[in-house]
Amino acid sequence: MNLFTPAEPSSYGGISFPGLGLECNPPRLLEIGSFSIHYYGLIIAVGLLLATLYACRRSKQFGIKEDDILDGVLYVTPFAVLCARLYYCIFAWNEGGYAQNPLSILYVWQGGLAIYGGILGAIVGVAVFCRFKKIKLPALLDLVALGFLIGQGIGRWGNFMNREAFGAAVSKDYFLAMGLTNELTGQVEYYHPTFLYESVWNLTGFVILHFLSKRRRYDGQIALGYAAWYGLGRAIIEGLRVDSLYWGSIRVSQALAALSCIAALSLLIFFWVKPPKGELFAKTQAQTQQDEEK
Repeated sequence: MNLFTPAEPSSYGGISFPGLGLECNPPRLLEIGSFSIHYYGLIIAVGLLLATLYACRRSKQFGIKEDDILDGVLYVTPFAVLCARLYYCIFAWNEGGYAQNPLSILYVWQGGLAIYGGILGAIVGVAVFCRFKKIKLPALLDLVALGFLIGQGIGRWGNFMNREAFGAAVSKDYFLAMGLTNELTGQVEYYHPTFLYESVWNLTGFVILHFLSKRRRYDGQIALGYAAWYGLGRAIIEGLRVDSLYWGSIRVSQALAALSCIAALSLLIFFWVKPPKGELFAKTQAQTQQDEEK
């Protein structure tokens, strides 16, 4: 097996998948005259847009107004991005140089956003938004969870454009080996394409939960399904990565993913035996009728 010490993402150029017969060298920037846009941000924006369109299309089935979905995206997204940045900086405080220059926390364009920080921030933001708008939190979380899977599944391709979020070194003979050309050494290094694993896992989860959402027994069931599905995949995939955030010797996101998966599965099993009661979790009459019509 070829073993390498990964270089900085900016040191890599061409990308190849020998087992699939694919090779490319995608640009990191979209340049329009003197104006340039990072493909990473553009792809994340596309994921957010598609997630929003999906949520708007299905909002009535969850008893939520389309206008409230659009308002929620405008209010919650900036807070989620802020939390994603803070999560990353906190757990990369010394390695990222933030201890020496705390102001660099604001340099978002240099990279450093953690998905779990964004998820946690979004949940808090949605909870506040629901209280302000008097919307049932579990119902909106169901829609948000489906949107997460769309956004995360697409957004991971921003990591592909940046040559980042890959896993440990593998042999060139591994059928999904991702080759990265190190422009400093001229060598091609081969790694697990963990961005691809997670993208496929998330999009598969979206398809499954999309159909299950039409037969959900109570509001909040799909959100729990998301936590279980994403948590399971992330706990496994995170163990392959070489750029994990650590708290001591613990991979933070892996531990959080495993705990959230176990907690969500426990609640799903408990609520399967004894469905939650109360207005907060009960579907509206209109939602129930729409589900039965499907």
